[in-house]
Amino acid sequence: MTTGTNTHRTSAHPGPYVHGYSQIEAQRLGDQADTLAELLHAGTSYPAGSRVLEAGCGVGAQTVHLLAASPGVLLTAADLSADSLARARSRVAAQAPAAQVTWHHGDLHRLPFPDGAFDHVFLCFVLEHLPDPAAGLAALRRVLRPGGTITVIEGDHGSAFFHPESPAARRTVDHLVRLQAGAGGDALIGRRLYPLLTAAGFAEVTVRPRTVSADGSRPALAEDFTLRTFVAMVEAVRSEALAAGLTTPEAFDHGIAELRRAAEPGGTFHYTFFKAVAVNP
Repeated sequence: MTTGTNTHRTSAHPGPYVHGYSQIEAQRLGDQADTLAELLHAGTSYPAGSRVLEAGCGVGAQTVHLLAASPGVLLTAADLSADSLARARSRVAAQAPAAQVTWHHGDLHRLPFPDGAFDHVFLCFVLEHLPDPAAGLAALRRVLRPGGTITVIEGDHGSAFFHPESPAARRTVDHLVRLQAGAGGDALIGRRLYPLLTAAGFAEVTVRPRTVSADGSRPALAEDFTLRTFVAMVEAVRSEALAAGLTTPEAFDHGIAELRRAAEPGGTFHYTFFKAVAVNP
């Protein structure tokens, strides 16, 4: 879900990153990561001294949680956006000043590291932005030692369902899916993790759902996830959807208003992330 934690694109298709690089988006990514930290990072920890690559670290929203769960790791955080890396460095300096982090500015398809340089690879909300996620996984497998693990987390906008159900809200979410596809990405990639990893040559692939369910019994989650994470992400592509001729201002705004009803009293919102772990044989 980009929810868009990361900013990796490949030079083979330098299409626009649909979520943008604004300070508002950076704040949204941080809020999202904090809200979902327990859900997404549970079960992921690496021994002290492990060489870990975070591919597509973006603004460091996931980086600080990765470091908190695995103190003492030797982390290399890589991203294509120099601006995002600068924000990530500031975030880590403020929240994990003792961490050992090496920062790399570059494309994950062309990492300047030797074969088998890392014990573990971690990426969250990255594959959804790649025109060829299989090629990205192959590049990451090269720098992962035999027996090392890769952890991949992605969303799937097709898993979003809500009450009250609304065709207008559904169409507005679909605008984001179409825009991401037009930029060379796939907002529905969560369902593809198992075949992608197995085709890339990884073994012992396991994929498990991590589901968010927000309703009146969890008002804080309805605010933090439904509104500040998901609805804010969809609402942020308004200008792109209008420019692409996908909708009208009135229709888009109506869809957002309908989507917001899921966070109101009596509303519910549900979304599934997919977390995969695999081994480089």
